[in-house]
Amino acid sequence: MTFKLKVPSEEEGPLMGKRKEPEQVESEGSRKRKKKNPASTPRPACSWVHFSREFIKEYSASHPESSGLKAATKAASDAWKLMSLEEKGKYTKRAREVWDDYLSSTPAREPKPRKQTKLVTRCSPGRLFNVLKSLTSEQKDAVKSMGFGSLLGLRCRTLRRSLCLWLLERFNSVRHSLEICGERIPLSPWDVELVMGLASSGKDVVTSGPDELIAELRNKYNATNRGISVRLLEERLAVPEAGEDFKRSFLLYILGTLLCPTARLDVSPSFLHLLTNMDVVHEYNWGKFLLDRLVREVSRFRQGKQRAVGGCLLFLQLFYYEGVAVRGPFDTTPAVVPCLSLWGEEEISEREKQEKELGGYGFGEVICKERCLGMGISSGKAEVDRLPARKVPIRVKHSPTPAQQGDQQIKALTFKKGDVVPGEIEMAADPLRASCRNKEYGCVETVDYVERNGHEETCTFAPCACPLRDCNFVGTPEQLSEHFSSKHWDSGRRFRYNCPTSVSLGIDETFLVLQAEEDGLLFLLNKGTENIGHTVMITCIGPSWSKENFLYDVVSDHGTSSLKLKSHTQNFPGRAEGFPPVDFLLIPFAYLSSSGQLSLEICIWN
Repeated sequence: MTFKLKVPSEEEGPLMGKRKEPEQVESEGSRKRKKKNPASTPRPACSWVHFSREFIKEYSASHPESSGLKAATKAASDAWKLMSLEEKGKYTKRAREVWDDYLSSTPAREPKPRKQTKLVTRCSPGRLFNVLKSLTSEQKDAVKSMGFGSLLGLRCRTLRRSLCLWLLERFNSVRHSLEICGERIPLSPWDVELVMGLASSGKDVVTSGPDELIAELRNKYNATNRGISVRLLEERLAVPEAGEDFKRSFLLYILGTLLCPTARLDVSPSFLHLLTNMDVVHEYNWGKFLLDRLVREVSRFRQGKQRAVGGCLLFLQLFYYEGVAVRGPFDTTPAVVPCLSLWGEEEISEREKQEKELGGYGFGEVICKERCLGMGISSGKAEVDRLPARKVPIRVKHSPTPAQQGDQQIKALTFKKGDVVPGEIEMAADPLRASCRNKEYGCVETVDYVERNGHEETCTFAPCACPLRDCNFVGTPEQLSEHFSSKHWDSGRRFRYNCPTSVSLGIDETFLVLQAEEDGLLFLLNKGTENIGHTVMITCIGPSWSKENFLYDVVSDHGTSSLKLKSHTQNFPGRAEGFPPVDFLLIPFAYLSSSGQLSLEICIWN
């Protein structure tokens, strides 16, 4: 008995059996198939389909005893797997020709606009709230000694996702500002201190270093390439112990769940570098770190590189609540700082109710300038005489001295026009003018406080950090160039603009410093590691606000094959942590030498 084989048509493919009617139901409770548009042009077949049609015809003629299309298709699949690339070439060429004709004759479809209506984030104040409730008094003292005592006053357990999504749409990641209620409100580390109670001065937080320094910590926290389990940290924090292990676990936990969560559910293993010396944790500028990470994560989300939004969205939410009034004249009583302790679930629910009564977000009045949230006075000196007495924050040093073992929150001092305020915030005879924060690096500007953030965004004395590990030098780009030439002349590679240069990176090297011979400017050749190879890119060490960039080429050769990236540099005031949202070249591991060395040819154009 012989079987007649049905050869699949262009629309069916080799594996489709009997076609159902358009209205036929697949199974009970399932949806009906949609009718195909008869006027639409079917998509061309791939090289496998072209091969299988010929093979099945020949197979059915030479195997009359075959049991049907299934056996013939199985035989075609086995034969296809055994074919070489040269044998598959004629079918690939045929499929490509058909595909080219299809593309040239079919009008391009307009992509449907996609708008994300639901916010996906790993920022979880509720998880941290539950952990804080179970801490012992000794553990709370340990938290205060690290400079995070303000977080013990956390009362908010949930994020208002509709508000956060609305704020993200109005977040300017280039200017580090919110554009709401008809105004542009710059954000600074001081705003983070006033809202979250975290220090806005001190050393820069560095989350990179030699891998051998954290090898023991990786084993201790079962760190994988995906990260450190949040549940593992919660189990460690449940133990009534307040020593070094508790401090490390708590620091990892607040970083991964509140201060700077990433798009992943687990805690980034790069934070392990902060655990090598717990005695200096309180000396870091956590406000700047939180804001920089928020900007980075929002940028990646905007560019579609991740579906979830990282960063501390709770800071944006509370900043909006404190900075925008929604009912009546704003209260002129002194603001309580940090604002973190003021907003619980009841206060937030009441605020959201008021927002709805006004018609939604953005209908209030910006008052963060009057409330001292990093802005000063909104209308300049002319309004000073009409302003009531206010409270100006005076930051307390976050060193855990015995006299400062309290919550280390921001204190306040009432002043009126003409008062001079001592402390970290330098005031001239006019209390509405202040020195630039870059004064120690050579800036002599004294600007109106309301314009201070705008000036510092473009200050030519903005500091940059030496990219080498174990070097704490910070200075202007010119000072950094002289420092590197004199102190680290043998730790980088000098090059000339517009000239190809051969460089190499060892198996354990994650970056290489490049210094231009013409002007001494520093660049970084960055290397990352993915599952299938290394990622490389070039950044320029300079102020983030600088619009100057350089065109560069990176070429990697492997036999007769070659990979090339042509892109522009982005400016970073030091070593880029992880990979920022810019282009990079992915080089497979097969391109490496037998010793794991990566050889490249680069060219930077000025």
